Amino acid sequence: MAEAKSIESLSLFFTAGAAAGSVLAGPSSGALCAVLLPIAALPCLAGGKLLKANAKAIGAVFCAAFAVLGAFCALNASMIPDSGGNALTGLAAGCAEKLKTVIGRIPFRSGNTAPLLQALFTGDRSALPRDIISAFRNSGASHILALSGLHMGIIYMVFDRLSRILGRSPAARYVRFFLMIGAAGFFTVMTGASPSIVRAFLFILINETLTLAGRPRKAVRVLCLALLVQLVLQPEVISTLGFQLSYLAMGGIFILYPVMEKWYPETNSPLRWIWKSAALAISCQVFTAPLAWLRFHTFPRYFLITNLMALPLTTCLMSVALITIILSGTGLCPSWAIWATDTLCSLLTRALEIISSLP
Repeated sequence: MAEAKSIESLSLFFTAGAAAGSVLAGPSSGALCAVLLPIAALPCLAGGKLLKANAKAIGAVFCAAFAVLGAFCALNASMIPDSGGNALTGLAAGCAEKLKTVIGRIPFRSGNTAPLLQALFTGDRSALPRDIISAFRNSGASHILALSGLHMGIIYMVFDRLSRILGRSPAARYVRFFLMIGAAGFFTVMTGASPSIVRAFLFILINETLTLAGRPRKAVRVLCLALLVQLVLQPEVISTLGFQLSYLAMGGIFILYPVMEKWYPETNSPLRWIWKSAALAISCQVFTAPLAWLRFHTFPRYFLITNLMALPLTTCLMSVALITIILSGTGLCPSWAIWATDTLCSLLTRALEIISSLP
């Protein structure tokens, strides 16, 4: 096992342990925890002897210890009672309501625009018409309505580009860092901190921290570190579907997508962009489809068409809508921004309605 002590290996062994712990959780959780914790601590207790062993032996011991520690964390979490809401969740709910109020006051031409934006930015689909929800579901675009790393990524991209006007001085870099992390953290808390949103936030936090510190970044290592941190903080999320689909999708992006992208030669042709978009959609689908089929016994037949059309439109819609919402909150929103948001919303819903009507 090459680089057994790498963050990739340690996070994957911890994940395997957490998965095993969630399966074993039950009346005997306390007894198992009492046994597992000393076992996980053995590498620390045997530090002197480990130093004399070879690198592979040390790596194997630490990987095994992380697997045991993952099981301990999952078992321990299963014994902690749910304390319900707290001040932070109350504050988040209040912020979400204020955001929905701001969106509701914008004079959109279409009656579907405000409900759709409320769903995309707060996760509240209660005001969205049933026919729109059906269009998203039947076309295979349900993931767009379910808040995920996609939404966080779009918001991150908008703030990243807007903050570039600050320049590249050391002070500007720190200001950009706190603005980016603050915006991402606020969105995470406001939307209820679902596993996929937390994954995206941790990825952004680690990536931006490494950038600020001038340290080398490797996407797979950043993802694995985010996985490790998330499971240490909330080991119970490993059994949730959102967590599983989120990391499977990212696995497809980091493992399969780079391979598929190279199948089309590097050119400036629009076909190159279409192929990259298709490869991204296929990569995610290959990794997530087996689990989705196992849970729901369905497969989106037109997922490729849906993603090629819906994802660019969603990115444009959320980018323009975010600027529109910010300007509307200050009372300075120009009419063209409202018109652009309205138009993009209509284009997205109409495209999905057409796809959902296909035989």
